[in-house]
Amino acid sequence: MTRPLIGVSTYLESGARWGVWELEAALLPVGYPRLVQAAGGVAAMLPPDDPSYAAGAVARLDGLVVAGGPDVDPALYGAERSPRCGPPSPARDAWELALIRAALDTGTPLLGICRGMQLLNVALGGTLVQHLDDHVAEVGVFGRHAVKPVPGTRYGDLVPEETDVPTYHHQAVDRLGTGLLPSAHACDGTIEAIELPDPAWVLGVQWHPEMGEDLRVMRALTTAAA
Repeated sequence: MTRPLIGVSTYLESGARWGVWELEAALLPVGYPRLVQAAGGVAAMLPPDDPSYAAGAVARLDGLVVAGGPDVDPALYGAERSPRCGPPSPARDAWELALIRAALDTGTPLLGICRGMQLLNVALGGTLVQHLDDHVAEVGVFGRHAVKPVPGTRYGDLVPEETDVPTYHHQAVDRLGTGLLPSAHACDGTIEAIELPDPAWVLGVQWHPEMGEDLRVMRALTTAAA
């Protein structure tokens, strides 16, 4: 049985160490491919590339995951940089925006995780809150908080109960992009999931399912991609 091929965007880091080597590296926390594999897919890493190649790459995929990572450049949504916004990552921004737009154009199932959800919102004309307090437990440590689904949404149908999710973010959706619906919230009202209505399979989650045990969101992506 052929498993769907799921592309996952990656970091591009100036130096990473393994064995005797310390070199520039395209890398991804192993939780992402393991989550894809556990949900029935084959993971393919998509390091930053020339955005003109994004449509061709997406055409070879059955589904796309835009992974977490650095803050989105506020210039992309017409805002001045806050002092608490992290440094930009132009290569990732340009590549992942092109991947998202190609997936939207072709109807390729798309899941945005944390930064990926934020970039999806920006791709559709939305804006971001550049800093939130109380959504990071401590630097370098994933926390957990409750997420309440919106009934009648895709996410609400997948996960109808309130759940505790692994979380590590300090930015969030402000103004929603065109066509996007909120499908989960934190207890403070922060939008924790967004989606496009049917027939598109497009979902963004603010938390990190790759750091947890719940397969439902990723399994829904791989099922849509099969």
